[in-house]
Amino acid sequence: MVLWLIPLLPLIGAILPALLIRSGRDVCASATGFVSLAALGLLLSQAPAVFAGEVVRVSLPWVPQIQLSFSFMLDGLGFFFAAMILIIGLLVILYARFYLDRADPMGRFYAYLLLFQGAMLGVVLSNNVILLLVFWELTSLTSFLLIGFWRHLAEARQGARMALIVTGGGGLALIGGLLLLGNIAGSYEISEILARGDLIKASPLYLPALVLILLGAFTKSAQFPFHFWLPHAMAAPTPVSAYLHSATMVKAGIFLLARLWPALAGTEAWFLIVAPVGLATMVIGAWIANFRTDLKSLLAFSTVSHLGLITMLLGLGTKMAAVAAVFHILNHATFKAALFLSAGIVDHEAGTRDVRRLGGLAGLMPITATLAMLATASMAGVPLFNGFLSKEMMLEEAAHTSYAGITWLFPVLATVGALLSVAYCARFAIRTFLGPVRHDYPHHPHDPPVGMWLPVALLIVPVIAIGLFPGAVAGALVALTAGAVIGGPLPDYYLALWHGLTPALVMSVLAFAGGAVFFLTQARVDALRRHFPRPEARDMFEAASNAVVLAARRLTAWVHDGSLAFYLRVILAVLIAAGIFAMASAPHAAGTRAMLPVTLPALVAWLALVVACLATMMRHSDRLLALILTSVVGLIVALGFVQFSAPDLALTQVSVDVVTTILMLLALNLLPKTSPREFSLPARWRDGALAGIGGLGIGGLAYAVMTRDGTSIADYFLAQSKPGGGGTNVVNVILVDFRGYDTFAEIIVLGIAAVAIFALLDPKLPAGALRRVRALQPKVESGDVHPPMLVVAARAMLPLALAVGVFIFLRGHNQPGGGFIAGLVVAIALMLQYIASGYRWVADRKRLDSQAMIGAGIGIAGLTGIAAWAFGLPFLTSNFGYFTLPVVGTFELASALLFDLGVFLTVVGVMVLSLAQLSRVGQHVDPLPTPEQPMDLPLAAPPPYHQPREA
Repeated sequence: MVLWLIPLLPLIGAILPALLIRSGRDVCASATGFVSLAALGLLLSQAPAVFAGEVVRVSLPWVPQIQLSFSFMLDGLGFFFAAMILIIGLLVILYARFYLDRADPMGRFYAYLLLFQGAMLGVVLSNNVILLLVFWELTSLTSFLLIGFWRHLAEARQGARMALIVTGGGGLALIGGLLLLGNIAGSYEISEILARGDLIKASPLYLPALVLILLGAFTKSAQFPFHFWLPHAMAAPTPVSAYLHSATMVKAGIFLLARLWPALAGTEAWFLIVAPVGLATMVIGAWIANFRTDLKSLLAFSTVSHLGLITMLLGLGTKMAAVAAVFHILNHATFKAALFLSAGIVDHEAGTRDVRRLGGLAGLMPITATLAMLATASMAGVPLFNGFLSKEMMLEEAAHTSYAGITWLFPVLATVGALLSVAYCARFAIRTFLGPVRHDYPHHPHDPPVGMWLPVALLIVPVIAIGLFPGAVAGALVALTAGAVIGGPLPDYYLALWHGLTPALVMSVLAFAGGAVFFLTQARVDALRRHFPRPEARDMFEAASNAVVLAARRLTAWVHDGSLAFYLRVILAVLIAAGIFAMASAPHAAGTRAMLPVTLPALVAWLALVVACLATMMRHSDRLLALILTSVVGLIVALGFVQFSAPDLALTQVSVDVVTTILMLLALNLLPKTSPREFSLPARWRDGALAGIGGLGIGGLAYAVMTRDGTSIADYFLAQSKPGGGGTNVVNVILVDFRGYDTFAEIIVLGIAAVAIFALLDPKLPAGALRRVRALQPKVESGDVHPPMLVVAARAMLPLALAVGVFIFLRGHNQPGGGFIAGLVVAIALMLQYIASGYRWVADRKRLDSQAMIGAGIGIAGLTGIAAWAFGLPFLTSNFGYFTLPVVGTFELASALLFDLGVFLTVVGVMVLSLAQLSRVGQHVDPLPTPEQPMDLPLAAPPPYHQPREA
């Protein structure tokens, strides 16, 4: 239970800052910090078990059919990342309280931050790859909100969009890769996948799965060539930059590589892809960082470089390299978070992050300068700081790496990367804090309040402590985490300042010397660099995005041109092509079942059906006649249901036919009486051919099915209807029990459709519709709008019709009927009142609101399904029993009756609301205008219709 709460606490607690901001900024920040502190407390409560070598697991089935479960796992790797996320998150929360301006919506900021924190915790603690994917995508969405927090800035919106597109695109690839991985391993549980590494690597699907997974990891962790999005995310507030780039967002891809290391690493493909990508990212990121003038941009590219360093180490595939990668993840999180927060302090107090406008801040901001230069020394790999130790381990591993038979490639490029790192670190520290004091700062610089520099100081403590006493301070944590990454025994190693005269030490000395020379000649190198083409990733991304958008718009304009005929033509052509392919690629054999004898009534009905269909096709331009003919078709179909002993379907068909005919007749009042102009003759021949082929195909398919023996799920429903659902009406039992979830979804769709009709047919009708209706009214030959005979008959029949509806509803579980048919019968009875007595008469006497009925129906159906949970059963599981009452005797009651009541109320509400909205049009012209109030509005021209394409 504790593991579930660790990621859920921030996700649920995100509501607190949004609510408590009205109580003040301090209360809001305190509540946010309390949520993270509580999650950290729960995590630390599991520390003894984790450090004792246990793997804490908890699992709750979610959708077991696809092996999706709320499954969490806490081992050394998960504990390490979760602790890093929560501890640095607490420091960022404290820092943000003093960093954010009063104009910034702090409640919203902290809410986004907690949502992101919960998503990251879900990623690192998930033990199910599908659950991991859910949290993975949630990190992309919440980081989008954080990066674009200052949405009034164009660069913030652009950076957020760029991050979402790149990481979201990688997430799509990751979905495919992890699903393939689970398919290969035979399980989607990560613990099971890690135990089946040999099986995975031997599979022919290993390489496709690996490539897709690496695409997801590389995009998330800004590896080349996807590195360009991360610097543009610097438009976010500094607390966001510090959090995303030190401990969370960009570390998600690194975490994924580390988590799947036992299952994927150790192959030639892993080494050939991951290691060079990491090495290239390390060098390219460091090179670009040396020419950035914005402090946060410089630090962003340095983050890219260090992420490449970690990726390279994991890509080498050796146990020692994995240990070095884990150690550098820890060190990088401490010094990089401190540096980002320091850059934010400089920006906050000096009013600029441009190194060309800074310098001499050491005397004006001594506390900030001291802390920032200590963190910079660690990032540069200066001895006595933690960055030096993991950098030496990296150089040692690179020194012994040969790539494609080239022994010098990795040692040389790793040294170049370290050299460039020294140079940009010197540039950051010297150009910002050293040199003479300037007098043209935008603001007068001074050290910030303690709430801003204290988080930096706390981060510097491990920077120094690990650098001086690595084994004592970080040895146990590194061993625990590296053991979880490797998934086996650790190699022989020890964390110490001095390892003797090693190749790594020589490479480090060369890096420092070369870095110093590069820093001193940086201006000349920059001038030379400007003479060569310098592709800008942002411009390339924008150009590519604009091209894709333009192509999509053109394709959309061509496909979605408003022509229903074109849509149907494309759909039908695709279905015909698929059917022809299936027929051509499948074996054929004659049917084994004889046809039923053709009786005279069946033949007459079939001929009537054919004549009605042909007449509809020939006279479809006359909309009223077409509507009548389609009603004839519906009646013949109902008779077919009766012929084959399906009274429920026949009742439903007739009821639906009556309801739709009435609604369509009302709708025709607002439409032209004839259809728009026809297509050209060739177009009609084309469409006729498509329709003919499609009809012949469906007919042939029906014939093939009906003339062949086969098993059907109908046998199961027939056998289980009474013992499983408590009813003998199989159709109704299927609707309210076996397939209740489908019915529940359908009534929700009905409710949505009714609300859409209500919104579209607003009482404030367009002038054109009003003019058209007014112009139609004088054409009524009889002055009696509501004939008395119809009014009296309708009112007399209403109680009888309602009684019939109740009867059909109550008998539906065992005899033909049910909530859907009863709802249609009652709706027809109410419709008759509208037709006979008019909208106003009915509206004045109506006591039940149609929208309330729809809501009540869906609510009752949903609550009936939820009630099953109280008995430990799945959603919408029904039950039944037999009860005895005096006089009445023994009778059956089923919980499905309540669900059917929900269906009944929804259907009645939807139909009456639709009818009422169509009928309401008439209230604008009822009663008829008097001679003193002539209708001076002319008949409006029919609304413009889209002219379908000819070809």
